[in-house]
Amino acid sequence: MKKLIWVLAILPFLFTSCASKKKMTELQSRLTELQASSDQAVARAKSDLADCQSLTASLQGEVKKRDADLDAKNGQLKSLQEQLDYMKKTNTNLLDRLSDLSVINKSGAESIRKSLDALNEQGKYIKDLNSSIQKKDSVNLSLVMNLKRSLADVNDEDVSIEVKKGVVYISISDKLMFASGSARVNTKAEAVLAKVAKVVNDHKGLDILVEGHTDAMPISTPEFKDNWDLSAMRATAVVRVLQTKFGVDPERMTAGGRGEFEPQSGNNSRAGRKQNRRTEIIVTPKLDQFFDLLAAPAGK
Repeated sequence: MKKLIWVLAILPFLFTSCASKKKMTELQSRLTELQASSDQAVARAKSDLADCQSLTASLQGEVKKRDADLDAKNGQLKSLQEQLDYMKKTNTNLLDRLSDLSVINKSGAESIRKSLDALNEQGKYIKDLNSSIQKKDSVNLSLVMNLKRSLADVNDEDVSIEVKKGVVYISISDKLMFASGSARVNTKAEAVLAKVAKVVNDHKGLDILVEGHTDAMPISTPEFKDNWDLSAMRATAVVRVLQTKFGVDPERMTAGGRGEFEPQSGNNSRAGRKQNRRTEIIVTPKLDQFFDLLAAPAGK
């Protein structure tokens, strides 16, 4: 009987001990899960930080390059301004001398005055032209930085952005844009085009030229006669997506196929052919504004 009483007395302690161990096990398991979750969050944060640092370095490189270009153009502008000041000073001296020369008749003096006015107008044109070039370079830099920021999450092998010949080139790989032998834009590529459209829609003073490029491997299907057809229809497909899905004004866009005739690399290797298969979106000044910029001043 005493033994039974003793067992009944310690039973609550046994149950309490078992319950504590179970709770401790659960707490340990939860702690392990929280630690794993924390490690994953730290890893993601480190990856995001590395991506941000890479993008920052790229943008800083672009800014330094543009600063160097701007310094060079400022130097040219300063030289032109000095030439203009010299011409103005010379013109003033010549006009002062003309007033003292009785041998030059009125008609001759007027002819010389018009020539001097023309020189002054030419100097003003050069100054305006340099100002316009600087403005265009600033727009290009802003465009490149916005595009790189928008497309930071896209693999660099699939999309590249650079300034060539004074305009911005966005080159998108064939692998990202289309299935082999197809002119249908992939769903994944539409996400990239949406980001490009958002940036170009913010720069309405610029036109968009879309060029399709292929490798040199011949193609002949019921849908495409050759690489000319394939490249042209791919360019048209991209333009149509930009217009119908992302609201880019069709009057700003031109679509063209270049076939295999403007390669970036040789076609004798798989890597070279892969690089040649691409779609390029070229952002340019509006042609009418461009030709107005190059036109000589009136009366020349």
